[in-house]
Amino acid sequence: MSETAQIIIGILLLVGVYILTQMVVGYRIKRAARGIVRDLDLKKAYNSESAIDLPYAKTNLFRIGLRDFRPKAVNALAQGEFWARRQPADTI
Repeated sequence: MSETAQIIIGILLLVGVYILTQMVVGYRIKRAARGIVRDLDLKKAYNSESAIDLPYAKTNLFRIGLRDFRPKAVNALAQGEFWARRQPADTI
């Protein structure tokens, strides 16, 4: 195989891996957002009067282990990037 073909295949593989990792990160943020909405439903925090403090809304610099996507999901929910259902969990 020529050197040019190897470079093109390598670049295409690199782009493919990058796209795949971005899709996985997006899925994990979306899954975290669903969990946050579920927590808010369970604690019946539907408006500003019944709001609760979310312990995972802030990032922890000293957290060791897997990456936590919940702070990013909270920011995305606050900015309205995700659609969140407006009904309580017990009525579904």
